[in-house]
Amino acid sequence: MECVSAFIDREALLFNIKKIKEKAKDKNGNQPKVVAVVKANAYGHGLYAVANALKDSVDAYAVARIGEAMELRREGITRPVILLEGFFNEEDVNFISKYSLITAVNSIYQVEALEKAKLNKKIKVFLQVDIGMHRLGSCSVEEIRALLKRLENCPNVEQPVGMISHLSVADTPSETEYNRQQIEFFYEVSKEFKGELCLANSAGIFIWPETHTPWVRPGIVMYGVSPFEDKTGPDLGLKPVMTLKSRIIAIHKLKKGDKVGYGAAFVADRDTTLGVVSCGYGDGYPRCAPNGTPVLVNGREVPTAGHVCMDMLFVDLGPDSKDKVFDEVILWGKGLPVERIASLCNTIPYELLCHVMPRVEYVFG
Repeated sequence: MECVSAFIDREALLFNIKKIKEKAKDKNGNQPKVVAVVKANAYGHGLYAVANALKDSVDAYAVARIGEAMELRREGITRPVILLEGFFNEEDVNFISKYSLITAVNSIYQVEALEKAKLNKKIKVFLQVDIGMHRLGSCSVEEIRALLKRLENCPNVEQPVGMISHLSVADTPSETEYNRQQIEFFYEVSKEFKGELCLANSAGIFIWPETHTPWVRPGIVMYGVSPFEDKTGPDLGLKPVMTLKSRIIAIHKLKKGDKVGYGAAFVADRDTTLGVVSCGYGDGYPRCAPNGTPVLVNGREVPTAGHVCMDMLFVDLGPDSKDKVFDEVILWGKGLPVERIASLCNTIPYELLCHVMPRVEYVFG
């Protein structure tokens, strides 16, 4: 058994979906369709395991790449799957049709591919509209109308055509005016569409009820993590789904002035006890974690000491430590929100979760 494990809590995942559904009501109090975003290996949590756990709790899944969608189909997932980036090759259109995938369409090239294809089964599409992210889709009303008209006239496209977009600053409450502009533009353009709308992301679900369209797309909040810089998942009433764990594999007594690790990045300021933990950047723990980053050992927080190595890291257990070799260490998760680690590393929790490496043992419970 590997020392480093990522425990994935199925009950926490289902709890979070229930909380999301309580939040995601439209203006009439109706429940939108919930699209679980499971791209990037379900934000590092395990694509099939997460999708399978949610099969009776969500209406559809969303992925970024066609390979992710095909993996879900190969594993027996039959619910609708949306390709958030659309497709990149003409030959992909046949796979999208054959495996009943839903695709976003964000360019004239994709429209042309749909028009040229010879299909036995029509494809459901959402036209992707740029309301302020400037990533995918058009922000020109004239161009949107032209693309929509061609999709409506395309014999390979299931009617009516839906509309999808993404909020770029919903997780930044100080950008109130820009959020309002994006939301207003979305609904203005939506008047051109007869199909369903999809707008709200994680942040939109929690603090922008105006974005609760007939389809909503929870991402990071499903995994018990906050999209907001000043809040953690537990602050939002969520439970962390991933707990990254390891063990102490060696203990050393240090004297004041002893230097630890590569570059002598930690110097003991007192006599203390040093623990060596079997987890490093080769497992996905951030190399940039500074001295003092907390981990949990036997229920208490202790600080990291020195540079994170590829396979190990150091922790200052304190002069009165009673900890033993093989005691469990929690790097983030239950009792220690990943948001705290991300903040100290000047990054976002999404990145830490997605960087958990293949050699880490996944335990689903």
